[in-house]
Amino acid sequence: MDELLTTKQVQTYLQVDRTTIYRMLKDGRLHGVKVGQQWRFPRSKVEALLSGSPTSSPTPETPTLSREVLPVQCLQSVQDVSAETVEVGVITTAMDGLPITEISNSCRFCNLILSTESGRQACIASWRKLAQQHDTHPRFVTCHAGFQYARARIEVDGVPTAMLIAGQFFTSPPDPVIRQAQIQQLARRHGLDLEELSAAGQQPRVLGQAKQTKITAWLEKLADTFAIISLERADMLNRLQRIANISVIVRPPEVS
Repeated sequence: MDELLTTKQVQTYLQVDRTTIYRMLKDGRLHGVKVGQQWRFPRSKVEALLSGSPTSSPTPETPTLSREVLPVQCLQSVQDVSAETVEVGVITTAMDGLPITEISNSCRFCNLILSTESGRQACIASWRKLAQQHDTHPRFVTCHAGFQYARARIEVDGVPTAMLIAGQFFTSPPDPVIRQAQIQQLARRHGLDLEELSAAGQQPRVLGQAKQTKITAWLEKLADTFAIISLERADMLNRLQRIANISVIVRPPEVS
């Protein structure tokens, strides 16, 4: 696993100031991942830059965080365990709201909505809206089904490339009359059985302020972890591609 260096360590390695580090990040000469509010840099990239070896600049062919590069099975397992621990529904999506992982610890109510195509599209539209938030930190908002949810951006090389989303709960017990009216609308809109949907919504998750604060901090930490894993996997795929290219070049000609 490639060691990650702090900005100060990179300054010492390259003998440059902090402003130059950020300029190199912006123009693609240096690659890094943002962990919370701090940048971290793979040691191999810094050493390659110091030695004068070419480093891969961001191009359409360079692997970034995507369904192809993201180790989905690994992240799915981490997401599943984490979602059950914090007692919320969790999913990882692309910035267009399309799911990358399966939703973890999803409640029965949301599962019914997601079982219909119109309900699934409504959820994706709600997830997509989170990408439009300008907030750096997670902020809870209301989804199309009336639940609270928030996102933490997964950033690679400073670019938001995916979202970790947590939700499916209320911040206080909903008014029974208002909630039942919402459920009736959802049932009609998505062609669901009203009685079944109402029964699924009888015991909604309600989380207090202290738990909400913990969830936002947890979201950011897990998103940072996913970003680091993705950066390292992208680097590994780049190395494998270079090895494959070399293998083609040095392959001896076939003897007829």
